[in-house]
Amino acid sequence: MEPVVSKITSKGQISVPAAVRRRLDLGPGTRIEWVEKDGEIVVRRASRFTSHDIHEAVFRKERPVVSVEDMDKGIKARMKKKHAGR
Repeated sequence: MEPVVSKITSKGQISVPAAVRRRLDLGPGTRIEWVEKDGEIVVRRASRFTSHDIHEAVFRKERPVVSVEDMDKGIKARMKKKHAGR
């Protein structure tokens, strides 16, 4: 990809050029991150979740223990509700 230039507005905002948005599949609300690497700034698509988000989801202590049977019942009930009337 050829270098692409953007301007910074008086409010510190930039527009991401269409070619870059297409290449990185960026849309409204997509997060990007700025990383300094070897004296340059790299702009890339941000991960949807941080390692902290994942750790909290996996190791959350307040979550009640659920049996496999209860999980199966919950899945069955959700699928029944989701597909009702089809």
